[in-house]
Order: sequence, then structure tokens, then C-alpha cells
Amino acid sequence: MIPFPIRPRRFSRKAKLLVAGTLTLLMTGCLHRRRRPLLVTPPVYPPTAVPPEIVQGQEGIASWYGPGFNGKPTSDGEIYNMYAMTAAHRTLPFGTLVRVHDLENGRAVLVRINDRGPFVEGRIIDLSYAAAQALGMNGTALVRLHVMSLGPDAGEGIYSVQVGAFLDPQNAARQKRAIGLGFGPVMIQTYEGANGLFYRVRVGEFQTIQGARALARQLLDANLTTQAFVVRLN
Repeated sequence: MIPFPIRPRRFSRKAKLLVAGTLTLLMTGCLHRRRRPLLVTPPVYPPTAVPPEIVQGQEGIASWYGPGFNGKPTSDGEIYNMYAMTAAHRTLPFGTLVRVHDLENGRAVLVRINDRGPFVEGRIIDLSYAAAQALGMNGTALVRLHVMSLGPDAGEGIYSVQVGAFLDPQNAARQKRAIGLGFGPVMIQTYEGANGLFYRVRVGEFQTIQGARALARQLLDANLTTQAFVVRLN
């Protein structure tokens, strides 16, 4: 008995497209299931992220400065305007925007860093007259700092230790000689303050704030100074 030949079943074009689409979805799903454990998404940091060397949420005493400094150059070369929303900080890059929160009355103000200071133990920021008025400050206030964005020159910092500021240049020279015997380099930089021209004595140049802090501790332990403030030079 000769069997009849079995003809292959013909599928319509619509059926073929349906089968092809189903296979594609199945293969794609398999590929995704295989690859998913291998996908690693790197963390994305905003361009204004705060570097590890800059303390976020710093708390301390805020003071302010005004008429005696108005119209004189700040540390970054800008002319100080006590009616502008600016401030002085010892280590934040110039141009950094900082929100200052008054922990006593709940007010806040946004300022731009364009000067260095304050050089008084326990104080962390020196506000312009306008910024102090906006916070409702009469003298000093307990504040918290939040860095909103870094300045345009917030690259590698150069740090030093300020150990004195004198109206008499001879006193500055004597301190420089005493410290220079064991530490260095020692620099004398001038600054036009409210009471005249000051001669600031600064020791060392470091690319990390940790190195400057270590030197400050050494100078204090050696009784070569009674004050040692880490300050960013750029």
C-alpha cells in the first residue's frame, strides 16, 4: 500500500508574522534575564557635589563685619561691599554659595564666599552687614552651614596655617624667625583691615587640609604660637 504523500502545512502570512513576533519576544526576554545581573549602574554625582575635604553641615559661631572694611579689597581681590550678600570663610573656595541657618531664630540666608576669616577661635563664618541684618543678628549667632554650590576655582586647594596678625611688621618678622628655625616656609602677607595694615604670618603650603591641620597641631604643641588657623590660600 503506497501512502499518500503528506504535504507540508502552509501557514498564512499573518500566522508567520505572529510566530516570528512571539519568538522575538521570548528571545529578548531570555537575553534580558541573562544580562540583568551583569548590569552595574555607576553612581552619578552632580557637578556641585561637595568634596570630602569640605565639611557639610558645619556648626559654630557666626560674626559679621561692616563699616571699617567697606570699600577695601577682600582676600580674593574683590572690593568689599557690606551691603552685598557675601561672607568670609577660612577654607571654602572663593565663589562658593553657602546657606547659613541661624539655629537660634530659624532664619536662613544665602551668601557667596569672597574673603578669608574669621580668625577668632570658635567662629566659623564672618557675614557681611547685609547678611547679618537678614538673619536678625545683633552680635554673633549659632549657625549651621550648608554648601549649595562650589566656586568656579574649586579645584585643588593650597592650604596654610595662620599663626599671627600684627600691625607692627617687626613683630611679624620676629615670629617668622622663631618658627622658621623648625618649620617652613614662613610667609608674611599684608592685609588692609579696619584698623590699618596688618601683617599676617602664615606657615607652610599644603595640597590637603589634613596636612595643614597636622602642622597647626605641631606648632601649638611646640608652644610656638597661641593660635593656629588653617586657611585656604586660593
